[in-house]
Amino acid sequence: MFTLLFILALTGFSLVLCLRKRKPQFLLIPVLTLLLYFIVQIALVPAPFLDTIKFIFSLS
Repeated sequence: MFTLLFILALTGFSLVLCLRKRKPQFLLIPVLTLLLYFIVQIALVPAPFLDTIKFIFSLS
């Protein structure tokens, strides 16, 4: 729950910065945070990292 609130707050903060300073680079912050979160969650799976990635992309 804390992670969700943190990501939502970070997204809101980045959106406000983007609109005030008129720099779209600030929108990369939430995207990179979500990417980092997904990588950490994949790393927590008790299988080898590459096998987990192959499994995720082989789902159809």
